[in-house]
Order: sequence, then structure tokens, then C-alpha cells
Amino acid sequence: MTPFVLRPINNTVTEITDLILFIGLSIPVIVLSWKSLFNLKTHGFYRFFSWECIVLLFSINYKYWFIDPFKTSHAISWLLLCISLYLIIAGTLQLRKHGKSDSHRKEQELYTFEKTTNLVDTGIYKYIRHPLYSSLLFLTWGICLKNINSIVISISCISSLFLYLTAMQDEKNCILYFGKDYSEYMTRTKRFIPLLF
Repeated sequence: MTPFVLRPINNTVTEITDLILFIGLSIPVIVLSWKSLFNLKTHGFYRFFSWECIVLLFSINYKYWFIDPFKTSHAISWLLLCISLYLIIAGTLQLRKHGKSDSHRKEQELYTFEKTTNLVDTGIYKYIRHPLYSSLLFLTWGICLKNINSIVISISCISSLFLYLTAMQDEKNCILYFGKDYSEYMTRTKRFIPLLF
């Protein structure tokens, strides 16, 4: 029988802080995802789990954000985070400018800005179909690289898998709504990374 070992107070406090941060960040994710949380046929269902993985990653790695900032992994991390920021801004602006959102679209699980009535294939959408999910993919790995270990790599892989499933389900829904135009659009573009994937 091993003796009971009391953990140092600072480790316990850090773990409690991590848990509080995770719960605190999970609440808005749950609220934002509530409409699609129980519907496997929406991309929001899979996106929720990716968001939760990202929240968990951040809750684990936030304390390493500025430690040893000139390390190679940190430099790559900042690059990925900057790409993530660019993608979310560029993708959102194109959707708002050219998507012609209509709040009367029947899909109740979609956010208003997602209820586009025009197929957006300009700007960043000329090269990739899912810049917003791509942004989350770069965010995931940017956070992961702040402090690399087997746990954060595993969580990052799970997040990436859910983002892939999100994109696949979104494409099915887009084909249902836009029909042949979206199928043709898929042949001209990559899913997440221009010219690669």
C-alpha cells in the first residue's frame, strides 16, 4: 500500500484554476451550440466537440503562452495563430458581403450569418471551402504548440477529427441547399488549406 502523498498547494490551485477556466469557457460554447447539440445531421453538432477540445487545450496550455517566446515551437505557434485570425476575418467578411443571409431559411440550427442564399466563391472561398473551420484547425494546433505533450497532441487530433466531420456534414447540407453549383464548387477548391487539403 502506497502512502498518501499531499500535493503541493500551488499544483492544486493551478488544477482548480484550469478546471474553472474550462467550465467558464464551456458555458458560452454550450449556449451557442444548444440548437444543434442533439442533431447529428448538422455540422454544429460536430463543431461543438471541436470547440470543447479547443477550450480544453486552452485551459491546459494558457499558462505557457508567453514562456520561452523565442522557442521554435512558439514561433510556429504564433504563425498558426495569426493565420487562424486572418482566416476567421477573411471568411466572415466574405460571407457577410456576398452570402446574402436570409433569416427565413428553414435550418433553425444555423446562425444568421450562416443562412446564406448565395454560394460564396470569391476571396478566400475561391481557394478553400471552409475558412472558418480552417481557422479553428490552425487555432487548435497553434494552442497545442505552446506546450507540446502527448495529452495536448491527442486532444488536438480529436479536435481536428471533429473539424473534418464538421466540414463533411456542412458539405452535405450545402449540396442539399445549393445543389449542382456546390458540387462543382467542391471540384475547384480544397477543404481547409489552399492547394493541399
